[in-house]
Amino acid sequence: MVWRWYHLGMIVEGRTERLVLRPLELADSAQIQEVFPRWEIVRFLMNVVPWPYPPDGAEFYVREIALPQMERGEAWHWTIRPARAAETIIGSISLIRREVDNRGFWLSPEWHGQGLMSEACVWINDFWFETLGFEVLRVSKAVANTTSRRISEKQGMRLIGHGEKNYVSGRLPSEIFEITRDEWRAWKAHLY
Repeated sequence: MVWRWYHLGMIVEGRTERLVLRPLELADSAQIQEVFPRWEIVRFLMNVVPWPYPPDGAEFYVREIALPQMERGEAWHWTIRPARAAETIIGSISLIRREVDNRGFWLSPEWHGQGLMSEACVWINDFWFETLGFEVLRVSKAVANTTSRRISEKQGMRLIGHGEKNYVSGRLPSEIFEITRDEWRAWKAHLY
């Protein structure tokens, strides 16, 4: 696989074999608003996501939360698009500078089961460690979110903690997974 990133000022676009990871822009709001507000997508997201999702929810999120985070260097947000139809948003993936929950994502259900999010996470994890230079990546997830758990396990992350968190679907048992930069490099070495 070829993993590349392009630096154009503040814009960083990722490309994988099947995906384009394009930095989030305000113009993406309308398309996100059409795709995002579905229970299958939001139920395991943190309860900061309003539900029912308001008609201007995507625009508010992009304009008031995501873009300011990016400008301050606190987070990096991308839309996920199929390489063969790069005008179509099928999901989103983010990296966030904080103690836990450094990565978050969602993917439209009709695109599940193809390994696309795993592919996106390889590029994103690589960006976190190799471009941004962080030493550790931690993610938490609802125990019931088995699909997300499999991605973490498959990519060499270790379970380091349990607890409970508030998700859109309610307060649920939660797990924290971690991987260090050295562990990531060792895992990635098996790809090549």
